[in-house]
Amino acid sequence: MQKNTLADISLLFVAFIWGSTFVIVQNAIQFLPPHLFNGIRFLIAACVLTLFINKRGTKKWSKDLLKSGIFLGFFLFLGYAFQTIGLMYTTSSKTGFITGLSVMIVPLLSIWILKEKPRTIVFFSALIGTIGLSLLTLGDMGGINIGDLLVLFCAIAFALHIVLTGKFSNQYEALNLTIVQLITVSLLSFVSSILFERPSLSFTDFINKEVITALFITSIFATAIAFLIQTKFQQFTTAARVALIFAMEPVFAALTAFIVLNERLSGAALIGCMLIFVAMILTEMPSFNEFKRANTAQKRDL
Repeated sequence: MQKNTLADISLLFVAFIWGSTFVIVQNAIQFLPPHLFNGIRFLIAACVLTLFINKRGTKKWSKDLLKSGIFLGFFLFLGYAFQTIGLMYTTSSKTGFITGLSVMIVPLLSIWILKEKPRTIVFFSALIGTIGLSLLTLGDMGGINIGDLLVLFCAIAFALHIVLTGKFSNQYEALNLTIVQLITVSLLSFVSSILFERPSLSFTDFINKEVITALFITSIFATAIAFLIQTKFQQFTTAARVALIFAMEPVFAALTAFIVLNERLSGAALIGCMLIFVAMILTEMPSFNEFKRANTAQKRDL
């Protein structure tokens, strides 16, 4: 199997993990404040990954790696923080759509930061994916409020995280880089919890069945494994493709809600799911120039 194909499948698995655990996280933050939950979640994930550092890995720590990991962790934290605060002022459906706008933002940032050559098919796919997200997540659009603006900042932060992961993932050991960014998110989340949440919690809040289950599943699968996969495999594909693959997250979330909570999807939402899937497939197609070159080479061989 080619590396880019393996990367796409692995990243699609990450989108599946995030989408399928969305309901679990929603239940858990009914008992623990979001920043505190994220602080614990990312700390556990970082501790789990440190168990897999071997002697070979310890030799690959450097100041540049630490700086890059902290940089990635900062934007990842901003994404979660803006999304969490934005949810206080806007709806979950609008949050899902606006966060998904990173599908359109990533290709633009890739041209600017990564100097990637723009491909028409990528922008066309991003547009189709955005339309699909709107059909899947939006009901009554309503007016634009401060929460929508905060979630837009969240989308920009997540887009920057995807683009910068593409920049740093082939420069450092994936495990080490992932650990640094997870610790960064954890520390910033704890600080935010102290400054803005100041919860009055008892010991029973932490041993709640829903909280323990959510922390275990999200720490191991949705954080440690997911971000390690992203950091490891993003070097074999483009940032724009990663954004489109991650656009499948709300599709998996909707399917999970249907299976677990028996939530029904509307006709528009089903069409939205199909459009997102089509957009992801379209990115596999060669551009017109690539097709023309391949056709010319085939004729030459004949």
